[in-house]
Parts: sequence; C-alpha cells; structure tokens
Amino acid sequence: MLTLLSLNKAGAQTAWYIDGYHGGIYGGYPELYTRFLVDMLNKNPDWKINLEIEPETWDKVEKSDPEAYVQFKALAADQSAGGRIEFINPDYAQSYLYNISGESIIRQFSYGMRKIREHFPNAVFSTYSSEEPCFTSALPQILTSFGFKYASLKNPNTCFGGYAAAHGGELVKWIGPDGTGIITAPRYAIEKLSEKSTWQTIGWENSPNYINAAYAAVIKHPIGMTIQDAGWKGGPFMGKGLRFGIKTNYTTWRNYFENVSPKDSKPAWKVTQEDMLVNLVWGSQVTQKIAQEVRVAENKIITAEKMASLAKLYCNQPYPGVALDSAWRTLLLAQHHDCWIVPYNGKPGATWADKVFQWTNYTDNKCDSIIRSSSASLNNEAGACVRVYNTLAVKRSELVSIAVPAKHGGAFINVVDSRGKVIASQTLPDTGSASKKVIFNATVPSMGYNTYRLQSGNRAANNADGATVKRLADGKYKVETDLYAILIDPVKGGEIKSLVAKKLNNKQFVDKSNPRGFNELRGNFYKDGGFKSSEDHPAQVQVLEDGPVQVKIVIKGTIDNYSFTQYITVGQSQQRIDLQVNIDWKGNPGIGEETPPGTYKWQNPKKAFYDDRYKLLALFPLNLTGQKVYKNAPFDVTESRLANTFYNSWDSIKNNVILNWVDVTDSQGKYGMALFTDHTTSYTHGEDFPLGLDIQYSGMGLWGRDYKIEGATTINYAILPHEGKWDKSHIWTAGTAWAEPLVAVVCDDKPVQKNMSWSFVTINKPGFEVSSMTYQGDTLLLRIFNAEGDQSPRKITIAGKIKMALLVELDGSIKGKVRTQAASSNKTAFDLAMPRYGIRTLKLTGVQASGYKRAGTLNF
Repeated sequence: MLTLLSLNKAGAQTAWYIDGYHGGIYGGYPELYTRFLVDMLNKNPDWKINLEIEPETWDKVEKSDPEAYVQFKALAADQSAGGRIEFINPDYAQSYLYNISGESIIRQFSYGMRKIREHFPNAVFSTYSSEEPCFTSALPQILTSFGFKYASLKNPNTCFGGYAAAHGGELVKWIGPDGTGIITAPRYAIEKLSEKSTWQTIGWENSPNYINAAYAAVIKHPIGMTIQDAGWKGGPFMGKGLRFGIKTNYTTWRNYFENVSPKDSKPAWKVTQEDMLVNLVWGSQVTQKIAQEVRVAENKIITAEKMASLAKLYCNQPYPGVALDSAWRTLLLAQHHDCWIVPYNGKPGATWADKVFQWTNYTDNKCDSIIRSSSASLNNEAGACVRVYNTLAVKRSELVSIAVPAKHGGAFINVVDSRGKVIASQTLPDTGSASKKVIFNATVPSMGYNTYRLQSGNRAANNADGATVKRLADGKYKVETDLYAILIDPVKGGEIKSLVAKKLNNKQFVDKSNPRGFNELRGNFYKDGGFKSSEDHPAQVQVLEDGPVQVKIVIKGTIDNYSFTQYITVGQSQQRIDLQVNIDWKGNPGIGEETPPGTYKWQNPKKAFYDDRYKLLALFPLNLTGQKVYKNAPFDVTESRLANTFYNSWDSIKNNVILNWVDVTDSQGKYGMALFTDHTTSYTHGEDFPLGLDIQYSGMGLWGRDYKIEGATTINYAILPHEGKWDKSHIWTAGTAWAEPLVAVVCDDKPVQKNMSWSFVTINKPGFEVSSMTYQGDTLLLRIFNAEGDQSPRKITIAGKIKMALLVELDGSIKGKVRTQAASSNKTAFDLAMPRYGIRTLKLTGVQASGYKRAGTLNF
C-alpha cells in the first residue's frame, strides 16, 4: 500500500517542529550554556527555539556570562511571529499546576512573567506550552487574562508523569470550566503513545509513522515537538535538511499559530480535569511530605495576605509586600515539577525533597510572623478579651482554641459575647504557671472579626446541652452532638460502625452491608503475607475531650504489628468531622503491589505504584445508592466519568487525583459525603469499591527508585455528610474554611469597646469567595472566585468609601469600570456577575475603611 509520503509529487512531505529548551538553575542549566545557544542560533539561521527556562536563571546568566547574555537578548529582541525565540512557559518554577491551588497558579505566572521582563523588557507571552504535563482544566481563563492567545496540550517527549487525552485534529478551541476558550494544539487523536518507551508519544519526532497518520487524518500542518533539556549539545533536534524523507520547518508556536495554521474556526473541546491523564508516586512518604509542606505554606500565605490587608485597612499598618514576595518565591520553588517527580535527585541534604522542606519552612516562618504582627493591631498582653478574625467572605460559626494567660485565676472561665451572654464555660486544668487552653464556638462576620470577653469564676455556667461521649455496655463508644450520633467499635480496630446525621432525616451514612469498615485502614503488606487491616486486632479507645463544646477520641491499634493512632474530633454544631492518623512505622515495610526483585524495567508500562487497590487506604463505604463522584481542581469541579479509579499501566492512566476534596452523592443528589485531605494525593472509588484515601505506598517508583518509608506517617483528613449536591451544600466553602481557620488572638479589653465586631466585605448571596486580598502600594486588589454560585449578580458591600473600582485582567490591563453606589454613609456597594468557576480581579483605589482604627507600627 502506497503511503501519503510516496504520493507527494515533490518526493518529500512537509512538517513543522517545535524545538527549544527546558530547565534552569534549579532543573539544570550548565555554566556558559547561553553561549552555546547564541553560537548555535548564529550557526543555524533557520532554526527557531521555544524556551521554558526558569526565570531566575537569567539573574545568574547576567553575572556569570555577561557577553553571551547581551547577545542572547539581542537575538530575543524580535518578539513578532517572525522572531526566532519565544518564551512559552513563564511559570516561576514550571509547576505541574494541577496539584496546587488556583491562586498559586496565578502567582506562578505573575512572578515568573515579571522576572523574565526584568531581563527581556519587550517579552511577549503568546503561547503556553510545556515539556512536562503541566496542565490543568482552568488554564484558558488564566492564560487569556494574562494576555496569552494560544496553548499547547502536547508533551510528547516527557510523559513520565502523564499526558493529556488524545483529541481532535490540527487545532481546537480548548474550553475551560468557566466557558473561556483558547486556540490550542492538542495531542492529536492519532498521536498514539509510543510502544517503545513509557515517556513518549509518537509526536516526539517527525517520523513517517506520525506524519503519515496526521495527513491521513486531514491534519494539513502536522507538528512534532521536543523541548530539549538545557545541557543537551546537539543543536537542532531534527537536524538539517530531509530526515525520513520529510522536510521539517522549525518554528515558534507563535509563528505556527499566526502564519502556518489556517484562520478558520476551531472545533470546541470542553476539557475536564479527567482529560489530564497524570500520575505521580502517590502515597509514597516522600511525595506525601512534599505535598503536605506545600499545602501548609499555600494556606498560610493566603491568610497572611488577607490579615496584612485588614491590618492596613483598619490600623493603617504598612503592607509587608517585600516580605510576602520573598515568601511567595520559596513557595513557588517548592511547587517545581521536579520536586514532585524526582524528589530524591540531588546530593544528600540537597535533594529536591530537602529543598522543599527548606523553602516551605521559610515561607511558613514569614507568614507566621506576618499573621502575628497583623493580629497584634490590639494590645496582646492584657488578655481580657479574645478577638477572632475571619479571612473568608462568609459568616462563620466555628470552634476556636486559645491559650489563656496563666494570670486568669479560678477553676472556671466563661467566654462572653458582645451582648453579655455566656456562650461557653470551661473547667481549667491546674497547669501552674502555664497558659490554659479554652475552646469555644465563635461566630464571626464575613471578612472581619468578632470580640469575646474572658471572665474568671469559681463555677461554670450551665452546660447541660452539648457534645457528649459515653461507653456502652457492649464496649462501644457513642459520640453525640446536635448533628451526629457516631458509634465506634474498639473490637474492630476502632472503626466507625454507625454515622447518623440527625438533622438529615437521621440518614445513616455507613454502608453496613459492605465487608469493609468505615475509617478502616487496609492495604497489601507484600513482605508480610498480603492484605492486612486495622480490623484484624482490637484497639484501645481513650477520651481526650468529653464535651460539651467538643469531643475528641483517640484510637490506638495495630496493623500488621505496626502501631497506629487515629483521632476523631467532633464539635457541637460543627458539620465537619476531623480525622487524623499517625502510623509509627518500624523499618521499611513493603506496601502496595509488589515488584519482585530484579524485575523492574523502566520501559515496561506496568508499574506497581499505579494500582491503588494494593496501597494502604482509609476506607469509607457509604450508604448511598447509584453513587456519583465530584472532585475539585484549581478553579474547577469535575463530575467524574470514571467507572473506577484503577489502572496498572502507563498507557492507561486515569485521573484519580484528589486536590482538596472528593464528594460522593447518591444518584438523585439527595445525600452525599465529602472527603477532605491535607495534601494532594490519589483517591479510590468504584462500583464495587468504596471511597478511599491513599495513606501509604512503599516500593518501586519511577526509574527503579525504591520509595521507602523512613519514619512515622501523619495525615489529617476530614469528612462532611450533607444534603444535596456539593454546590448546594457549599462543600468548596467548607474546604476553604478548613484551609483558612479562624484566627483567635488574646487582646486588651479597652480599645475593643469601640468596635466589638467588624466586617470589611460582605456578599449578599452564597457562592462567591475571596480568593485573595492584597495591596499594591495604596491600591487594594480583591480577587473573587465563583466557586458554587450561578451567573446572577451578587451585591458586594465594602465597609468604607472607595474612590474608584476597576475590573482588571491578571496582567493588570483594565477590563472595565465598576459602577459603585453608597450603601450607607460609611459603606460602598457594587454588583458583580460571572459564570460558575469564573475569577474576577477588582482594583480598588482610595479605600477608606470604616470601623475601629489604631495607630502604631507593626514589625514584620
């Protein structure tokens, strides 16, 4: 059979090729490599390159190789479609994106683009493309708001961590969850995975197999791609002239989209997060710790920015922009894709995992300092009051814990609200000179604070109603609040035998017919004979807190002779049930699917760490018929199309990633339960397999590396039974509240007389959330995300006066003026509408907040 190539009258077929370089001072960029690039570009005048170089690299190049730096800048000066150099991924640290928060993605671009323009002031960012699978479903609106026109979903030569779903022909219009579209080069439907490797598609080179298939599919301008590692010395990847009888034209993505591909309309492709077929060694201890460290830092830095903004608003304190920039820098570096896929690479003490610990520790310390200083707007010494801050744009009633100074004498302490009502009364332990812990339910207005008084006494107020726990005659423990009745069985390793939601028509959430237990730990210990469970041995149950505000249970058991401790915390009137597991590993047990010694081959598509059925899981069999699964992603929620989450081979990857939460409902959407996690990892679910959270894997990972257990494992997770679908029950908001807990500060009682409660931002209907609040000079930037709402306008009220309100894009360009109106003598209101999953950034100038203000200086 004659091929299309042989039928070409000229005797050669034409194709296009994306060549370029990937890396940087962290991911790899040899000394004097810029000189090599300059020389190769001068030697090959028809060669064009696409750059994915870490922006900080240019700081070093400017100093270490100044002559080449200047010459390279001259070559990159032409940023038109006819230019030879395009910057295709300006991320500060080349993050995978799908595994971090939406706000982190925005900062990856904003800080990265700013750094590149410090060296290349006229840099134009037209196309987003990456050598790794650095993709996530919400990119279209983020990219277009930064000024990008095009995108690529190809990563044909580095698919170790996954790839995008194959779809369509030459170009498509990638539609994001909010409806924003961007012209995109997809991984073609004909672009098969390579049969000779586990890291390539056939599009990594312009081979006859690939180009013939493309032309047969009426792809008239087929394009291959390899973004070479910085350090490779071959120059043009496809060589010169004809190769395989094919004439390859090197091009930038910008030139390809604007001068090569047709200008006709492109078919729309509504991409979901499950079209991102990505995977890492989920459950391995090193990946777990990296993900946890990044998550803690992500949560803290958003809280720190909001608290610092509130401090500037009502206390006129200097905004710590420089400190926050430095905190963001190290967090962004910790999100580098190499941290997650090659965590062990590097010298002892300087591996990627070591660097993540150092980077996030720096971010955490900076943020802790900023939060402390911001909340110290009031005197923190006298200790007669507690001020509780809320960084979310919704009213919250949640438990807070504070350390009361030891000077409060007496056996009891009462917490009194602004009306003089005692809302909590607690017996104080005799801790001598140490501070004493008080827990109470604080009700705090949207994006503001509330203040409570502390009164010492000799007797507590009546606390007849509240959370309780008691040991039953059969040895089980019954925990009750106004919302739940929970039964814990020590004989079965402390599993939850029953979970009844009292205010949801006494709905039983535990599937008692399932052989697996609720909150059971179970996995394959392949060195010790197979599957083991926490149910295999009885556990000891101890009551740490017995109400009335909160009940906290500790369960101490064993699994395969390894000790574990689980905590279950339930609060009065609190929907979320908090859980924690700590496993005291001894040595390095093998957990997961076994890779027999000597059998690992990196070319073999089947790998043990893919199959979650064998990993140690926390399981949650749910009494929900016809289960549907929803899972969040950065600025998105996907309804799963998967029959199950399981696969065991590189060529059949499924997106089984849990970012913050997974929600399971019945087929009618009447009842459901959300599962929250403190780190990005994988989850399990199938028709005959319960919802599960990946707790541990230990065994063979990528490149034959043994991913070992090297100490204890601690994971925080939570569950939230609810009525209705995830959006109606505000699961996204609940997850954000878990990430940004109320901030309680002991303060002086004198100044708070002026304003016991205050709210800066209120939104008249649920669904919107304040994704970030920051200052640039004296301009307040307020980013709003429609997480759960519809397209109807919301009225946003600011407690203060505003000179001007503008809608701005992420690149700072003005989108339009916002019409404001006086809501009262001291408040300003405006309407804002956007589609579900939309983000909008408001630029507010001349803001004069109403409410209590205090002079003074804070040191960050």
